[in-house]
Amino acid sequence: MKKKILIIEDDQVMRENTAEILQLANYNVITSSNGKEGLEKAAFFKPDLIICDILMPEIDGYGVLQIVMRNIALQNVPFIFMSAKTKHEDIRKGMDLGASDYITKPFEESELLSAVESRLKRYAIMEKANQHETMISKKWRIDEIEKAFHLKEKLDYKTGSTIYCQGNVSNYIYYVVDGEVKTYQVNQDGKELITEIFKGKSFFGFTSLLSNKPYSENAEAIKPTKLIRIQKRELQDLIKNNPQLSFNFMDLLSSDLDQIKQHLMRLAYDSVRKKTADAILELQTKEGSQEDIEISRSDLASILGIAKETLTRTLTDFKDEKLIMTNRNKISILDKKKLLSIH
Repeated sequence: MKKKILIIEDDQVMRENTAEILQLANYNVITSSNGKEGLEKAAFFKPDLIICDILMPEIDGYGVLQIVMRNIALQNVPFIFMSAKTKHEDIRKGMDLGASDYITKPFEESELLSAVESRLKRYAIMEKANQHETMISKKWRIDEIEKAFHLKEKLDYKTGSTIYCQGNVSNYIYYVVDGEVKTYQVNQDGKELITEIFKGKSFFGFTSLLSNKPYSENAEAIKPTKLIRIQKRELQDLIKNNPQLSFNFMDLLSSDLDQIKQHLMRLAYDSVRKKTADAILELQTKEGSQEDIEISRSDLASILGIAKETLTRTLTDFKDEKLIMTNRNKISILDKKKLLSIH
């Protein structure tokens, strides 16, 4: 997938020349003529790297950087200043504010490309390390919570068994020891939309810990599944006696909320090909080290909010392009890199 680069530069000739160089180097380039517009485009397009002039109308480059650094979604994006200001104090000010690099005008084409490539590589390494750290941290949080309930009775559910229905009073929260559970809603036309799939070492069934609000969705085992059922009162008592666990639960719920937001964005804006590819990759991540993803066509179509026939055509296209292999309800990824690049 092409990396997105945002250029914020008020000089039209410089802006167009810089964009052309980067486009020829196979980058996806977005441009802006002032700081205010640049910030708006950065928030919308989520670039992989920002190149910014310093002296500009509306908001200067220093102001742009400071605002970017306060935006959680953008604060780790590499930021390169591109300016004719060459005094040591100007360069130092930019770097002190958090800039990744500084290119002085006029510059050689190779200088620009070298700076961009090196910063993107460093960013990719950092992102990979952060993702690994997050996975380890989440596993630790779940393991700590699991220890508190390891003596509770484990309940077995057969494939297709209902765990709870939408509208039931939510007296319990569930922990998946082993197996797989889907939560879903049914619209007025009877169409099922899967809201999430939960595999081993995950919690589901959260509504409110303080009141018995009804469940807003249905839950069903889609494989032979073993669950621990936790009464809300038990969880409340545990949190009172161990405040650290409350932070663990807040982290887990925050992570789940982020995933829901991303899922809604995919449903609303992504092409069928892209959201199918993303769903396959996400399911593989949940499977851990397993090579195959096991899910029915109807369930996968429900996750994506598309017709089963549309999904089948898309999977057939992916097979023809040698991106995946399918065998009944199993999907094997053959080319992860190309799946990631689908848009």
